[in-house]
Amino acid sequence: MNLSRKRPHLNLHIQVPEPVEIPQCIPINPLILPRQEVECVSDLEKLQILGSGNGGTVYRVRHKQSSKVYALKVIRGGATDQVRQEIEILRRMDSPNTVRCHAIFEEAFGDISILMEYVEAGSLDVLAKKVGSFSETLVANIAYQSLKGLDYLHSKSIVHRDIKPSNLLVTREMKVKIADFGVSKIITGSENSCNGFVGTCAYMSPEKFNSHGKDFDLFLGDVWSLGLTLMELYIGHYPYVKPGQKAADNPALMWEICLEEPPCMPKDASEDFKDFIECCLQKDWTKRWTVEKLLSHPFIISARQNDFGIGRTIGTKTDNSVLNDMVSVR
Repeated sequence: MNLSRKRPHLNLHIQVPEPVEIPQCIPINPLILPRQEVECVSDLEKLQILGSGNGGTVYRVRHKQSSKVYALKVIRGGATDQVRQEIEILRRMDSPNTVRCHAIFEEAFGDISILMEYVEAGSLDVLAKKVGSFSETLVANIAYQSLKGLDYLHSKSIVHRDIKPSNLLVTREMKVKIADFGVSKIITGSENSCNGFVGTCAYMSPEKFNSHGKDFDLFLGDVWSLGLTLMELYIGHYPYVKPGQKAADNPALMWEICLEEPPCMPKDASEDFKDFIECCLQKDWTKRWTVEKLLSHPFIISARQNDFGIGRTIGTKTDNSVLNDMVSVR
């Protein structure tokens, strides 16, 4: 592998689309989930944009008849192979730790609309920016729930390929739900090393950059990404970047992830926590623990015996007393 330290000069212009009126839709039967609660996207009122990117635009919407709030992902340009893959994954999922899909529509001019549950507290990325670093107890609970979600996905031969704080959503009761399956993959037969260079560079495992054409276990890439995510939540910043330091570009990140040692946990973390992260961040994927094995790690067992965070409520913008009990700004 030949990695250059030279910084590329990029001139990017990103335009967030303005809210538009929701058009009438023509449901395509193979894309509609059974027992759907909303018959057509024209029955929905757009309230705000939650996010926008290459995978489409996500809106917070309200059903006009019932006033129930959902998240609506609108994918422009029709159903590509990857979009069809995302749809098939959403159709297969039924887990408390993955975002639920309520209905899928293909509109008259080709756009795909995916109606999903609205997870009110948002992503862990947004929450971390508001409150700082998370306590070890809370991270253990997040780790347990995330592993349960990944265990479910992997049991269905689904590899997520983009686990990161912004793709882990939480309810006000701190129930974790894995979201955004835009680059996910259903592994079929003996296939286990399809194009690995997808997802977010900062959270990719070393073997995705440096496979030399060799096979590797895609499911273990999700484990690496989760390990980095949990460490980030605990220390309050991305592990490969020092506090206050400007984020590195992708070539520099590839260099760090492939050629340097994995980041170390701070001394104030418990030995079980340190060991858990070390099991996740093994550069040699053959030594990295599987999701199933991690669920039996002492760090996770302690979280399974402690329902901290479940049943608790995140405070509102004007009252964060409960949230402050759950998150320690260190």
